[in-house]
Amino acid sequence: MLLVQRSDIRIIEYLEREPDTTIAQTLELLSLIKRNITENKGITWGIVRPASPDVLLGTIGLWRMIPKHHRAEIGYALHPDYWQQGIMSEAMAAVLAFGFEVLKLHSVEANVNPRNKASCKLLEKHGFVQEAYFRQNYFFRGQFLNSSIYSLLTPEARQG
Repeated sequence: MLLVQRSDIRIIEYLEREPDTTIAQTLELLSLIKRNITENKGITWGIVRPASPDVLLGTIGLWRMIPKHHRAEIGYALHPDYWQQGIMSEAMAAVLAFGFEVLKLHSVEANVNPRNKASCKLLEKHGFVQEAYFRQNYFFRGQFLNSSIYSLLTPEARQG
């Protein structure tokens, strides 16, 4: 199912990467996920429903972790069949709680394509603030694209 998601044009439309086409690419990603956990660089969860734990709805994770600065980047993807059902919002709330309460992060960053309005809206719903807008900072398929950087501070820092 991970290969299906990583090859679905609707899912990767705003990710600015080519779709996966082989199981080898998916296995390489799984190796990277495992290595990130081992090296304390990231953690990724599969999103499933308790009644159907064998059906992968999507993924969400904290990566590009910088323990020295108590910071990480959040990334996520959800199969289109499950869009607009609150699933990613629920997953994000759980991952942010884990990041702030268990990992003791001070801040979480998100780097999104500003055309991805659903992702921007999701981040803002969870309290993220757009801190930067980089014009034409990413080159993909012969064109320069923009990036929006969002950030969320730990609840304690938001109160102060």
